Amino acid sequence: MYAVIRSAGKQHKVKKGDRLRVDSIAAAEGALVEIDEVLALHNGETLEVGKPLVASAKVQAKILSHGRGRKIIVFRFKRRKGYRCKRGHRQGYTEIQIEGISI
Repeated sequence: MYAVIRSAGKQHKVKKGDRLRVDSIAAAEGALVEIDEVLALHNGETLEVGKPLVASAKVQAKILSHGRGRKIIVFRFKRRKGYRCKRGHRQGYTEIQIEGISI
């Protein structure tokens, strides 16, 4: 059984036991969260696709850790003008583990 979920505008294909990194979720480590934005659900023999979401389907996940990704350098310049701007960015993430999929 697997599901396709939407988290922060991104789609992820998940099944029980999967670990993945999603954009930051405001909850404590060890907390259980319920993701109700299920776009598709496959239960072994049939594939149910939502319009846009599958009604009453939910995915339970446990928050393992919070962190920040690697640094991205943003460098802007205009040639011959002396304009240079260098900035860095680190995107926050939450690592979750899928505990179960309910219909």
